[in-house]
Amino acid sequence: MEKWLEIAQEHDKKDAIHKYRQEFYIGENIHYMDGNSLGLMSKRAEQSALDVLNDWKTLAIEGWTNGERPWFYMSEEIGESMAGLINVDKETVLATNATTTNIHQTVRTLYQPTESRNKIIMDDLNFPSDIYAVQAILDDNGYSDSLVKAKSRDGHTLKTEDIIGLMDESVSLILLPAVLYRSGQILDMKKLTDAAHEKGIIIGFDLCHSIGAIPHHLEEWDVDFAVWCTYKHLNGGPGSVAGLYVHPRHHHLGVSLKGWFGNNKESQFDMNHEFDAAPDISQYQIGTPHILSMAPLLGALSLFNEAGMDEIRNKSLNLTDFMLEILDAEFKEFDIEVVTPRNHEERGGHILIGHKHAAGINEALKSKGVIPDFRAPSYVRIAPVALYNTFEDVYHTMRILKDIMDTKEYKDFDNKRGVVA
Repeated sequence: MEKWLEIAQEHDKKDAIHKYRQEFYIGENIHYMDGNSLGLMSKRAEQSALDVLNDWKTLAIEGWTNGERPWFYMSEEIGESMAGLINVDKETVLATNATTTNIHQTVRTLYQPTESRNKIIMDDLNFPSDIYAVQAILDDNGYSDSLVKAKSRDGHTLKTEDIIGLMDESVSLILLPAVLYRSGQILDMKKLTDAAHEKGIIIGFDLCHSIGAIPHHLEEWDVDFAVWCTYKHLNGGPGSVAGLYVHPRHHHLGVSLKGWFGNNKESQFDMNHEFDAAPDISQYQIGTPHILSMAPLLGALSLFNEAGMDEIRNKSLNLTDFMLEILDAEFKEFDIEVVTPRNHEERGGHILIGHKHAAGINEALKSKGVIPDFRAPSYVRIAPVALYNTFEDVYHTMRILKDIMDTKEYKDFDNKRGVVA
């Protein structure tokens, strides 16, 4: 394994965005490989949170309209910071709610079912919360049996042609993940969007595992809507406020879930009982914004706008390439399955490996300072994040994993998931 250390160190010397590692709090002797579940705290996120707390301390209620970052406009300000990550106009992006709430808001607004056209396409590898929300929407509209799930041929990935094959005149809307949360497969968003629009179908994507890890061109691809969380690759902190995008051609539609922060800001404090919808994405807000859960994003997002998504993606691919190279060379005897697609066009920001003792392997890694995560029934996700992980982190992760496999130390741990995997 030692030769890989020298290779890792050479890669780190050439890393164009290596300097951003010092921006993050990383535990001593910790190789954090779980940034696709919860990103690390950056010093800028900490500072922006402290700045907002100080505004509360010194300005009290005047913080809504005074100070450097008035709270009244914070959802829009953060939305503007995220617009560049998905390459859309700033007035089409918003920080608000949680991802599941944003699915309810966008799908309930854009789903316009008729007796002949009421189906929604999703997939059978999707994150459960997305399914729960869409099924509830179908139930409420009286179309409980209208959820169509694209099937996986291998239990890990989806075929674009299989999804397109489900698109017909009975389908009203499609919601798919941009990156599958288990396998890390990237879906072909442009091809899927083009095919959907040919059939007159509205299509959106859940970007939870893609935003901050891969570049997006939602405006160019003509995507109708997107939702995402901000606590994974965007490093906004646990429970940080989610994001959403809606194409401006849909802004004329009345939002389904109405609340006073979706009102036109010019008339919001007139306190009229007639809803006066904001003319842009702001109408998708509902209640009073969660200021303290947004504050870290003010600092966290500045790192992405400095480093640039192309540099981040390039390093991310190099990190996972390096990991795959070591897995191929050093782990042939251990019956480890590499699930994540190998080609760059289909690979997101993490690698999923399978083994019958995956839960025990996951716990053994944690006991030695490597932090990945387990996914049922028998998989470990390893996510080297470009902004703060190094190639040497990847080397040490693989070295420790090989020691665990060589000694079968994973048998010392229960082969079952914890409460939080």
